[in-house]
Amino acid sequence: MAPGGGVSSCKELVESWQKNSRFDTTKTHDELEKSITCIGEKFQKCSIHELLECPICKRSMYPPFYQCPNGHTLCTNCKIEAQNCCPTCQVELGNIRCLALEKVAESLELPCRYQNLGCHKILPYHRKLKHERRCKFRPYHCPYAGSECSITGDIPTLMLHLKEDHKVDMHTGCTFNHRYVKSNAQQVDNAIWMLTVFDCFGRQFVLHFEAFSLGMTPVYIAFLRFMGEDNEAKMFNYSLEVGGFGRKLTWQGVPRSIRDSHRKIRDCQDGLIIPRTLAFFFSGGNGEELTLKVIGRIWKEHSTS
Repeated sequence: MAPGGGVSSCKELVESWQKNSRFDTTKTHDELEKSITCIGEKFQKCSIHELLECPICKRSMYPPFYQCPNGHTLCTNCKIEAQNCCPTCQVELGNIRCLALEKVAESLELPCRYQNLGCHKILPYHRKLKHERRCKFRPYHCPYAGSECSITGDIPTLMLHLKEDHKVDMHTGCTFNHRYVKSNAQQVDNAIWMLTVFDCFGRQFVLHFEAFSLGMTPVYIAFLRFMGEDNEAKMFNYSLEVGGFGRKLTWQGVPRSIRDSHRKIRDCQDGLIIPRTLAFFFSGGNGEELTLKVIGRIWKEHSTS
């Protein structure tokens, strides 16, 4: 950006050029192209992100771009919400396209916004937003359930966060024998037990156990999530087992990526479902204290290729 430049100077440049050239109907196609080239060179002194940012909602604009007769640009959504009145200067908006800025956008190739997290793709402007919604380098949300934790980051950052901020139990190994105890269990409704993280095959897995209602039936569910992408999660399998008094329930599945929220996985019942009456039976049958032992194993699926 040029010294002393900023959002206002970039916007003034766009608005000045639009006002003087957009409505000059005597311009030929070649003159318009020449003007666009000229303005493109001037744009290089400004931040591209500033030029293509809607001044109303502050989000990146994508064609079609609109402008008022005074040259103030805005995105499609803000144009609809503005009800035909320019939010910047209050004049009637009309239906004027900002074709010059659209041509500038079409010519751009920009790095992914997650470049600093490891994505090195350079993308046409019109494909950038779609890519960023699915970019495998985009930050993960904290997988801790039962809180409104807003922390995001890569896997090492989240591991440190889970350990230090949520005091999550960390275990190493691909087999586990986890015990869940709850007194006055009849009062438990939509209860979530503390998360457990397992380090296995050099990757991390998150074990969830919680109570919720399946229709009118109170149940418990246990399931595993993978700290990574869905295509990597499919490389693994896991099994869970709970029982007592000569009976047992077993579950075998594929861990879901932490891209899927724990609530989404719970609500589609992708895990070991234990009816509460059966859970109390496994616990000793008194219906007052829950004492369940969940045995689990994680293994890597062998490639057939």
